Amino acid sequence: MKNSTRTSTDPSYEVATDIESKTAIAPERAHLQLAIDGMTCQACASRIEKVLSKKPAVYEASVNFAGETANIDYDPAQTTPEQVTEWVNKTGFVANLQAADSLFAQTDKDTATEYPWRLIGLWICLLPFLVGMAGMLTGFGMAWMPPVWIQFVLATIVQFGLALPFYKSAWASIKGGLANMDVLVVIGTVTIWAYSTYLWLTHGDGTLSSLLRSGYAGGHGPAVYFEAGVMVIAFVRTGKYLEERTKKHSLNSIDLLLSLTPDEVEQQQPNGDFHNVALQAVQVGDILRAKQGSRVATDGVVIDGGGWCVESHLTGESVPLKKQIGDELLAGALVENGSLLYRVSAKGSDTKLGDMVKALSDAQGSKADLARLADRVTAVFVPVVVTIALATFGLTWWLTGMVDTALMHAVSVLVIACPCALGLATPAAIMAGMGVAARHGVWFKDAQSLEAAGNIDTVVLDKTGTLTVGKPSIVDHVMVDSSIAVDDVLQIAASVEAHASHPLATALINAAAERHLPLMAVTDISVIKGAGIQANIEGLGLVKVGTAEFANLTLPKFMPKVWQIASTVALSINDEPLGAFALADDLKADTPQAIAALQESGIHVILMSGDKQSVVDHVAGQLGIDKAYGQMSPRDKASQIALLQTAGHKVAMVGDGVNDAPAMATADASFAMFEGTDVAQHSASARLMGESLMHIDAAQKIANATLRNIKQNLFFAFLYNTLGIPLAAFGFLNPMIAAAAMALSSISVLMNALRLTRFRTEVELDNTVSTHHTDDKRLPSA
Repeated sequence: MKNSTRTSTDPSYEVATDIESKTAIAPERAHLQLAIDGMTCQACASRIEKVLSKKPAVYEASVNFAGETANIDYDPAQTTPEQVTEWVNKTGFVANLQAADSLFAQTDKDTATEYPWRLIGLWICLLPFLVGMAGMLTGFGMAWMPPVWIQFVLATIVQFGLALPFYKSAWASIKGGLANMDVLVVIGTVTIWAYSTYLWLTHGDGTLSSLLRSGYAGGHGPAVYFEAGVMVIAFVRTGKYLEERTKKHSLNSIDLLLSLTPDEVEQQQPNGDFHNVALQAVQVGDILRAKQGSRVATDGVVIDGGGWCVESHLTGESVPLKKQIGDELLAGALVENGSLLYRVSAKGSDTKLGDMVKALSDAQGSKADLARLADRVTAVFVPVVVTIALATFGLTWWLTGMVDTALMHAVSVLVIACPCALGLATPAAIMAGMGVAARHGVWFKDAQSLEAAGNIDTVVLDKTGTLTVGKPSIVDHVMVDSSIAVDDVLQIAASVEAHASHPLATALINAAAERHLPLMAVTDISVIKGAGIQANIEGLGLVKVGTAEFANLTLPKFMPKVWQIASTVALSINDEPLGAFALADDLKADTPQAIAALQESGIHVILMSGDKQSVVDHVAGQLGIDKAYGQMSPRDKASQIALLQTAGHKVAMVGDGVNDAPAMATADASFAMFEGTDVAQHSASARLMGESLMHIDAAQKIANATLRNIKQNLFFAFLYNTLGIPLAAFGFLNPMIAAAAMALSSISVLMNALRLTRFRTEVELDNTVSTHHTDDKRLPSA
């Protein structure tokens, strides 16, 4: 944490070796993400996980059905990414590695966008059956139904031609030891086809002419059910197609991020001219031009021109930022005004946009704890359903004596019980929620982090750099001997503080630079936990910079009021105090609004800081925070959070410094502020990519909305199967209705998840209202 003052209990300058050693990833553990094509339901994902988990070289494997990705931690000493990919391919799916310079792994083919010729063929074969069924509904009986031999031909084409992917998936699933939904579809439809074929072939005298006349022009024929099998396959395939398109184009925010970079860019040639070239051909160091209305193609540094850029895709803040020579540009930024010439500093996956795509992809590919319940259910679902279907067949046949009725009931159970909705319930909502959060400048580390953030009821905030700007400045000073020049004391303090990483140290260094005071050489630098920093300066001796107690300084009792609300940095030489500086930091502009928004949402806000209590109380009073703790060490903060958790609270910690890491690790959820230290960002469960504290409110609300959506999806999926299976078993649903209902169940879960993409924060709603009001005022003059 970047605390505002150093007290006897606050190790502001503590070296972060312990924290770093706890969070560092061991060199023998590597991470890999694969894009997987060919999964049809959650059982497919479970099968891949099962196969990979059996490999000694794999530590952990998590497969996301909705995101069609696999996140794998493995031992690089035992295997390679190519070998892991081959293991997945042997399970019957297609896995693809991410290219070194690409933003995201792509599959060999996009099944959501390729021409759906199989689906079209299915509906062409289904059309005659639909005409015949329309005749039955309008009172014409079987007159419009095609002859049985035509029904047989059409059903056979569908069953063993157009439905071939179902057979491949089912067989691969059985070989993998976990039956998926395609096993249910194949068992049901093959049974219908075989039974109907048997009835047709044994009808009449068995001659060819007799078979061709069966059921012709409304004639009396066998009671076949070819239409049922065709409709089941057609409806299920239609549902899968719509599901694919929704997952890949509506739920997947990664595609939207990838579209932010142009395919072609204007590259400056050696002679100074500009030519359009493919983005893939651009190298680091090349000079590109971005005009008004275009997107910045890579990360870079402005070398000529100027303008205003919107970086909301990364920060969540739509306010344009002025860019001039020397400023950094981010890939995907929109040039709202002006023209910029910039030198490429990073491209592809090395850009901040690439980092965001990878972070979002990893997070979407992870699993929330709620998903594990659905996984456990779907793992045993198919065998249970097959057992129920067999029991339904046996009991119905025994009670009614009608084998065809028993068969239809059993097939209806097989079809209605597909666990697709259950498998999609959690990952679909997670994908949507993660994408919305990223759009608002919040990068959740994984699904568990988002789930934890949605359950919080308490937020603990650091002060400096979190509530405040984090750039304190000197507002007053006091010298022990008035004859001592203030600039001399400042020069000595800044020389020592140059070896510390802390907002107060930075403030002193900047103040010395503004006064053109050169820094002095120091040796024997030592950080004293909870006190400050000391070093030797040749000709002076031992210099201590830190708390008043550390510098042996006793401040006068009656000091100006500013000292009560400012941070104190004192200095001594050879344990002889010289003086002290008072440093103050301003609140961020939207801090009061963010605190009020959290409190209105029922979140209890607590302030914990290493600064002195008077400063902390002053800030808390300004913001309406009723609990504020000062002079808190990192261990104190972690302990206080643990006490809150013991009392039953779900706590989130928000900070930006090294000393916030223990508290972040202890909290249920944690947020690292923009430009916080690496240790804080690695310890946090989410990163806030903008300076605004409103990102915290957005993160909590998005996470909460995602959790509600997951619970709604799971409730609907469980209710669907709980009601559907008994209804099918008792004959209230025929196979066609069951297939349509099964497809609709998956689509309805996806549609519910899509509602998250329309989420708007309080700031966005306010901006929308303001825009409407402005438009209303302009109407009369239009």
